[in-house]
Order: sequence, then structure tokens, then C-alpha cells
Amino acid sequence: MDLKFSKEDEDFRMMVREFVRAAVPADMALRTRQGFHSTKEDLQTWNRILFEKGWAAPHWPKEYGGTGWTPLQIYIFEEECAAADAPFLSYFGLRLLGPLIYTFGSDEQKAELLQPILSGETFWCQGFSEPSAGSDLASVKTTAVRSGNEWVINGQKIWTTEAHFADRMFCLARTDQNVPPQKGGLSIFLFDMNTPGVSVRPIITIDEGHSVNEVFLDNVRISADAVLGRVGDGWTQAKFLLSHERVSNAQVPRSKRDLELLKQIAAQEMAGGQRVIDLPEVRQRIAELEIDLCGLEWSVLRELFNGHGAKSQPIASGLKILGSEIQQRLSTLLTDIVGPKGMVLYDEEIRSDALPGNAPSYIVGSTARQLFLRAASIYAGANEIQRTIIAKQVFNLSS
Repeated sequence: MDLKFSKEDEDFRMMVREFVRAAVPADMALRTRQGFHSTKEDLQTWNRILFEKGWAAPHWPKEYGGTGWTPLQIYIFEEECAAADAPFLSYFGLRLLGPLIYTFGSDEQKAELLQPILSGETFWCQGFSEPSAGSDLASVKTTAVRSGNEWVINGQKIWTTEAHFADRMFCLARTDQNVPPQKGGLSIFLFDMNTPGVSVRPIITIDEGHSVNEVFLDNVRISADAVLGRVGDGWTQAKFLLSHERVSNAQVPRSKRDLELLKQIAAQEMAGGQRVIDLPEVRQRIAELEIDLCGLEWSVLRELFNGHGAKSQPIASGLKILGSEIQQRLSTLLTDIVGPKGMVLYDEEIRSDALPGNAPSYIVGSTARQLFLRAASIYAGANEIQRTIIAKQVFNLSS
């Protein structure tokens, strides 16, 4: 087996690299390296840069604004963006809702909603998880009741990323109490975040960052045509979305960049009079991470080439499990390497002479990132749930 990229692929990589590394603003790249929770301003700026180049959504079909690149070219593009420390574009419109709309939406919804997502004009958040329904979406209790020419939505969503600056939400709600979710009891609704009855409360995570929120829906009235596709198709749509999300959440390009940075840091940090990277334990942990990440990368590439078929859900679950665990291992090893110096937070002055022990700026936010990434094995479906999916669908085991 030849695991090398072709000359055409390498030429494509150099073309992408040349543009991306010149296009990412230096201050934005620094914030990405240091694990800042992305601001709307950064996301809009980078989205606009890529949109003007025609590269905002390379994974979309060309007819809807995609690039027409091969799956491998898309992967190379994402790898080069991560290597240039570009922020990961707002996930919810481009990665989740966009594919839902062009797959399940009406012609009117495609015409109205896709272009503003592509250009970054409209930011979306995902109203799926609830206090009693996180990874188990069948337990969603938010209701949508038809009232004349409107739907009336009541409920609560939690861990809603970017809700504090999103323009709109796509919201999973129960539309039929008398049938199971899998048989048509759920639907997805699209509405503005400034609709009366929508309120957002911030959740400050353990790293003292703000990216997630609670959203309360109190008699939110929206038009009858605000449902995505057909009423009752929410379960099918959610499964489609999550299988795509879990492949993306393997986060291989980002982890490859993090591993590269970790090696650079370990080569600069000293312990007991020698470089940390020369310590046997550290070398072993780095080698294990590199081997596991390489295996995950080829598994992701294989799945991208195979497409999202009927058997893809347990595969996507496995990729999500491994990807999230590698992210956590990388951040934990970095925290072990930099030690107490890593406790410096993002909002402290980033000057070497202002940091503990005259430390370089690369340590800013490293402990905070390690703390925040404890959630990587929970969001997009907890790893325990993913293992249950694999057990049931691959090994025919019941709980």
C-alpha cells in the first residue's frame, strides 16, 4: 500500500498553503494557538476571507457553493488551515445546518438560507441538548404545538454553543406526543434568536471561557413554514447530522497541529538540566500519541472516501471516541510539560517578562484548554453513548 500523496495532491497542498498562511491575520492565529474561545468577529473575518476566495464550504456540493474538490483535497485544505492556526469556522451553519438544508429542505429554504450561511452573514446555533436529554435525543421534551398558522414552542436547551451571538437557531422539538421520536414524533424548526420568548443565559465553563449557554423558549411563536423539510422527519435529520458531526469531531487536522506545537514546546522546556523532549517518559507518550493519531487519520480518510452509508454510524462513533481521547491526551501532556506556568489565562498580558518565570507566551491558556477539553468526550454525543451504538449495531448486544 502506498500511503504517500500524489504529486497533484502535493501541488494542491502548496497552493492552499500559500494562500492560507498569507491570509490568516497574525493576531487571529495567536488566539487560535492559545485556545481562545472564538469570537464572532474572528469567525466573520475568516469566513469572509474564505468566501471571497470561494473556499468557505468546500464540503458542500458545487451546485450550492462548494468547491468541487475531492474528499482528499478537502482534508488537505482543513489540514493546512489548522497548520496556519486559522480558527475553525462556525460549525453550526456550515457543517451542520447547511447539509441538512440542501439534503432535506424545501426549494424555498435552500434559496433563502444557504447563501447567508456560506457568506457568514447569518450565524446559527444548534438547539438539541436539554437538561434531561443530552446525548439521548429521543428524550427531548421541548414541544412544538400547531396553533393556526403558527407553531408555539416551549422548552429549554442547554450547552448551546454560540447562542450568545447567533442570529438564528435550528431547534429539535417534539411535534407528536403519541408516537415515538423514531416514528415521526420530532421535527426541526428554524427561527430568529430575537423572536419574542427566546432568552439566553451564559454558562461560564471551568476554563473561565464563554462559548456555551442555556436557552429558554417560552411560548415562542413562529410561522407554520418554519419547519425544516417535513413535519416528523426530525429523528432522521438528527441521525444524518450526527453521523457527519462525529466524523468531523475526530479533529485530526487540529490534533496534528497540536502535536507539532507540543513537540516544539517540549524541545524548549527544561527539566533537571535537560530538554523535556529528551525525557524517556515524555518521548514515549509523544510516540504513542503520534502512532494513535496516524491510525485515526487513515481511518478518517477511509471513511471520507467510503461516504456516509448505512453502516457509517458506528464507524463515526468510533472515530469520535478516539479523536476526543487523543485531544484530551495531547492537552494533558502539554499541561504536564509546562507545569504551573500554564495556569496563566487568556486575558492576562501576553509578554514574556510579565509571565511566571519569564515564560514564553506559548504557555498562555494551556491549562485552561486542558480543562475545557474534558468536555470533548461529552459533546457531540458522550463517548459512553457512542460505545453503546457500536455494541448494538456492530455486535448486536443489548443493554
